[in-house]
Amino acid sequence: MEMKKFGVVGAGMMGAEIALCFAQAGHETVLGDIKMEFAENGKKRLEGVLAKRVAKGKMTQEQMTATMNNIIPTCTADSVAAYADCDLIVEAALEVFEVKSDIFRRLDEACKETTILASNTSSISITKLATAVSKARAPRFLGTHFNSPASIMKLVEVIPAVNTVDEVTEAVKDVLTAIGKEPVKCKDVVGFGLNRLFHCFYLEACRLVEEGVCSVEDVDKICLYGLGHPQGIFKLLDTLSLSLDVTVDKILFEAYGDRFRPSADMQRLVDAGHYGKKTGSGYYDWDENGKVIGMSAPFCK
Repeated sequence: MEMKKFGVVGAGMMGAEIALCFAQAGHETVLGDIKMEFAENGKKRLEGVLAKRVAKGKMTQEQMTATMNNIIPTCTADSVAAYADCDLIVEAALEVFEVKSDIFRRLDEACKETTILASNTSSISITKLATAVSKARAPRFLGTHFNSPASIMKLVEVIPAVNTVDEVTEAVKDVLTAIGKEPVKCKDVVGFGLNRLFHCFYLEACRLVEEGVCSVEDVDKICLYGLGHPQGIFKLLDTLSLSLDVTVDKILFEAYGDRFRPSADMQRLVDAGHYGKKTGSGYYDWDENGKVIGMSAPFCK
């Protein structure tokens, strides 16, 4: 099952990074969003990411140019025809079932019958999403949950739906391995594997702060110097977006109960419009270059 052309729907931070994974491996990759401006901005962000790698000597200017040439921005508002001949398409849109299911219905109608459709959802049932496509497409539908930042982190959870055929699952695992990823197969349960572990961990970190055991900064130091993490958990949460974190917490809480009870302090930050790095404040304050410049809300200190 040879795959040469790829597509990503959703040009936000995660979607653009997923597109970069395929593009830097030499594959033509369609990157779309509901406005052409959003798609082009997603590609522009990637140009900034690669420029930093060139400056550090991690890739050549020629490699950067070739990678950027592989990314084709498109507007998905009126048509998804640009994806018609893609072999694998990964959806990375809002974590809302109605949004994702509408995308898949449109892709199913527009794409060739051999196209594999995949969702990067972090919490929604893959089998439930598969119901949005035709019975003919369902065997070629599955989940591919990339770890953020997708172009750097190797982990990708591959989640077959009830009707996904084994040949498709193995083909997707093979292509992910070929582009330098480490795919792991997970059962289609809420949160899969990574998010169940991750959200348990960071919700306990939130409780440490809420109970006055440690400050946000000290919890992050525990992660860095005691657990060997590459960055503190609260800096990571700010980077991912607190609004997304809370959304997934609520889905996990509904499925599994009290062990995933959302953080009251995090909800307060979201209610106040403090989503983290993208809004300039969350648990930390951030400058326009994405650097921490201080603490945010008083209860974070």
